[in-house]
Amino acid sequence: MTGQSSPGRVSVLLVDDQPLLLLGFRLVLEAQADIDVVGEAGNGAQAVAMTRALRPDVVLMDVRMPVMDGILATREIVASGASRVLVLTTFDLDEYVYAALRAGASGFLLKDVPPADLLSGIRAVAGGDAVVAPSITRRLIDTFTPHLPDPATGRTDDRLDRLTDREHEVLVLVARGSSNTEIAATLTLSEATVKAHVGRLLAKLGVRDRVQLVVFAYEAGVVNRGEA
Repeated sequence: MTGQSSPGRVSVLLVDDQPLLLLGFRLVLEAQADIDVVGEAGNGAQAVAMTRALRPDVVLMDVRMPVMDGILATREIVASGASRVLVLTTFDLDEYVYAALRAGASGFLLKDVPPADLLSGIRAVAGGDAVVAPSITRRLIDTFTPHLPDPATGRTDDRLDRLTDREHEVLVLVARGSSNTEIAATLTLSEATVKAHVGRLLAKLGVRDRVQLVVFAYEAGVVNRGEA
């Protein structure tokens, strides 16, 4: 099933080998005024071919599928530069998280994510942001921090001097695994304002995405192990 996206709307290709899940995702996405589902694929090989033909803004990608899995498909799609990939799976396992991020996925969410978070994740990825479920961010922290230098003996990163007090607050909360919604509630800001702060953090610190912000915060001693 394929179609064309309307101008100004986010085009999405759904990839999953379970027809019932495809139907559920389609119903949720097509209820949105700004999202078009332009196709459905049942395995990674179909996803790669349909991405080349349709060039959707976002590919919503399952991991475990026949013929070609979602990790290999993600790697091919990202290498082609055709679309951005948001991996969505029921399996909250390190091997999938790391493999998906290494393959170039712009996000990784679990299939039990609330619809509102799924929609915001799709819009964020379409807009060029990286999205990682807060629970997964916290697990990445647990993996990275034992190998990071002790902030007490390390030197302060000069890039911290570029940040405003508010940006520093946002950085700390991102490093603790908070979502934009949680940061907005904590700091009494709008989510749009939080997103703008995160964007400025990425630019000022010269890092690619939210995961790298977490690593930077720990390396620079902004937060310490056990604070997440």
